[in-house]
Amino acid sequence: MNVSFTRSARRVAMIAALSAASAIFIAGPVAAQRGATRPRVQMPAGPVRQIIRKNCTACHGIDDYAFFSLDRAGWQKLIETKHKSGDVSIADPDLGLLLDWMVSKFGPNTKPFPRTYVAPEITTFFSDPEAKRLLDRACTTCHDIERINQSRRSEEGWRVLAVDMRERGAQLSDEELERLVEWLGRVKGTNQSQ
Repeated sequence: MNVSFTRSARRVAMIAALSAASAIFIAGPVAAQRGATRPRVQMPAGPVRQIIRKNCTACHGIDDYAFFSLDRAGWQKLIETKHKSGDVSIADPDLGLLLDWMVSKFGPNTKPFPRTYVAPEITTFFSDPEAKRLLDRACTTCHDIERINQSRRSEEGWRVLAVDMRERGAQLSDEELERLVEWLGRVKGTNQSQ
């Protein structure tokens, strides 16, 4: 009786352990999918790049710039407010170049990246034809499909891009956006975070 109870107890313990491990395995992708999305700002080329590297990136990144849509006076005030302790002193000509770039990239005529976006959980996934129809409807009004076909991004990279494009006018519901992101990550993804 002791031997069969021990075997039975081990069997129950093993089933419980496997159930817990599979729950973690299944919950992992869902938890990652539901994370908030952040913008990704590409570092500019030329003199502005050097100004940013010299004065900005030693303390902070530049991705947060995308959360704003300010005119020149607004950007200058934000910079002054953030650095009122006097820890950064940007020469006037450099400040002028930096402000010109910020206004051109994140000016009053642009739409700021949303501060929060929590991806909804999806339960149905796109087939290739469904995804291509949505790409044609939502993306190719502004972009050639080859631009998408030749891109490779992580799922999070596609999510950042899709949220940004929706903010710029692409007609995508939350569910469509997430189903498209899942498909793009699966079909046009990478193993690296981009």
